[in-house]
Formats: sequence, structure tokens, C-alpha cells
Amino acid sequence: MTTNSSTTIHSYPIKTVVILVQENRSFDHMLGWMKSLNPKINGVIGTESNSISTSDSNSNRVLFSDQSIYVDPDPGHSIQDIYEQIFGEPWSEASAAKKLPPMMDGFVQNAVRQEIPKNATVTMTEAVMNGFKPDLVPIYKELVKEFAVCDRWFASVPASTQPNRLYVHSATSHGLTSNDTNKLIGGLPQKTIFDSLDENGFNFGIYYQQPPSTLFYRSLRKLKYIEKFHEYGLTFKKHCEEGKLPNYVVIEQRFFDLLSIPGNDDHPSHDVGEGQKFVKEVYEALRGSPQWNEMLFVITYDEHGGFYDHVPTPVDGIPSPDDIVGPEPFKFKFDRLGVRVPTIFISPWIEPGKGKNKMHMHANKNSSYTH
Repeated sequence: MTTNSSTTIHSYPIKTVVILVQENRSFDHMLGWMKSLNPKINGVIGTESNSISTSDSNSNRVLFSDQSIYVDPDPGHSIQDIYEQIFGEPWSEASAAKKLPPMMDGFVQNAVRQEIPKNATVTMTEAVMNGFKPDLVPIYKELVKEFAVCDRWFASVPASTQPNRLYVHSATSHGLTSNDTNKLIGGLPQKTIFDSLDENGFNFGIYYQQPPSTLFYRSLRKLKYIEKFHEYGLTFKKHCEEGKLPNYVVIEQRFFDLLSIPGNDDHPSHDVGEGQKFVKEVYEALRGSPQWNEMLFVITYDEHGGFYDHVPTPVDGIPSPDDIVGPEPFKFKFDRLGVRVPTIFISPWIEPGKGKNKMHMHANKNSSYTH
């Protein structure tokens, strides 16, 4: 970067950014109890709760606990479910017009109205109002102690998976507020970071284990990008060892169980133990690469998946990326964020015990991190 006052060129150490976006877990659910390891983390202390009915002042309350082990069923996380979880009222045109404050008090109320599958291992309320003890997510426990935890990183959209995954690499879902199959198959037309990298002489690579969700971007279906896609099992560790990782690396996990091979994306009902093994595998491959000293590895989640989080989501001062309004009946204006999600920044340039208080990323204007 050249300053206005001189021709000095400032050299930045990070030349490779690696992105892994896991699925459908809130910050408090995965990392909230890490506050016991580092009091600076805005996690939980066990007094957080939700009432069974927000309209009944005498309603019993459910405390947030640390009893998560294996989560099945999958909590509600549609745009209307999330509205109720954040604002405490079921969505309606009338309630949306009120511009309610984000009290984060509707998780239990929403959970008790969800249908429970016959093979569920816990009730929906138990699923929503519990998080993992640090020892049950041991890889995150170690990463939290050694690197930077972002404790104000909010999902870009208060909606389901694909709108949020689209935001990751293009800062917009182009009006999507649900997993609209027809639009996803047709491809979304917005410009992506991949296009910008290509235009500016940087390279990128997508390492996939199942059909990559990045192909929902129409531009990535261009023939010129075909060599940017690599089968993870065949090439990722090899490229790490040889120091051949590109400037921008996207790792796509297994979103579905395949025969005897389980999904490792953390989406319920997938076992987070599989996700922990996957994160460890990726981290160790990166850590052993000759490129490690020029690398930033970001682990984040697309959205909260319906799990409780106590930090109010930002609802003011959030600009729409492109002034596109979502479809009926919600007509969402993309002017507020979703629920807080776990995010960890990993790099040799992040010293243990060090870290700035705030940082800002694309649509997540309220993000901050604590070490």
C-alpha cells in the first residue's frame, strides 16, 4: 500500500487466507462455555434463560446449560423461526412493523412449537438451551487458548443456510432468504470475491469433498475456473506439503452422510466429533505447510441453526448490500444481521494472549474478537 505522503510500500505477511464455513451452530452453543478458559470471551455463566411463553410474565424459565453431547433433532432456523427467536413474537406483518428490540428471548417459545422427530435423542428445548463443555469440543478448546476468538461475529442474514453461505464470498445473497432450490440450481448472478481475485492477478482454490456449494454462484461455472476446483482428499494435503496453496482457499466439507462415511459439517444431526476431527486434520495440514508463516485460517459458521445465543443481534445501521428486497411474504430488506456464530482466527501472527478488541468484516459490521 502506498501512502499519500511517501512512496513507501508496506509489506503484509498474510499471503494465503483459508476459509472453512461449518454449519448451523450458535456461538453460545459451541463456544459459550469457553468463558471458563478466558473471562474476556463474551460467553455464558449459567444464568442465561428464556421463558416458555414471552407473553406470560408468570411463565417458567429454562436455563441455558452445558449438557450438549449429541444433538438430534434439528432446531428451527427458517427466517420466521429466527424472527421469533430474536424478538420473542411469531412473525406477522403487524409484529414486523413494530420494530421490536432484539431481546433474544424467543428460543424456548419457538422450540416448544417445533415438531419432534420420533427418533429424537432430546427434546427441542433441551437441544436449543444447551451448549458443549470445552472438553467435548477439544480442538476448539485448544484453538481458543492459542488464537483469537471473534465474539461479535453475526450471521449475515437472519435466515437459513444458503443465503448466509452466499454472503461469505459475495457479501450478498442476491435477495435469497431461504434455500430456494430453483434459484440455487439456476445459479446466483452476483459478482464474487473469486472474480475480483482473478481480475487482480490473484489465485484461488476450492477443495471439496462433496459437490461444492460454491457452484451456486453462476460465475464459478465458467470453464476458465474448472481447474480451481480440487478434490479435497486427493490434493489438499499434497498442496499444503508442497507449498502450493493459492491466495484464497475455500474448504468444503461433507454436507451429507455417504454410506459409512459421516458428514463432518456440524449440521444437526451430524456429530460434532466428526467436525472436530475434520478441523484438526485441516489445521495440522496447514500448520505443517511451508506457507504457514504467511497464512490466516478462518473457521466460522454460516448461521446459528436455531440454537440459543444471548447477545442481541444488530438491527440498526446495517446497510443493504444491493437494495434488493426479499420475496413475499417477508419482503426482507437485508437491514439487520442474524444470530451470533462461532468464529476463530488462526495464524502464527496471532500471539497467545494478544488480540485487538474489534475488527470489521464485510456485512458483519459489528464483529469483534477477543483473545
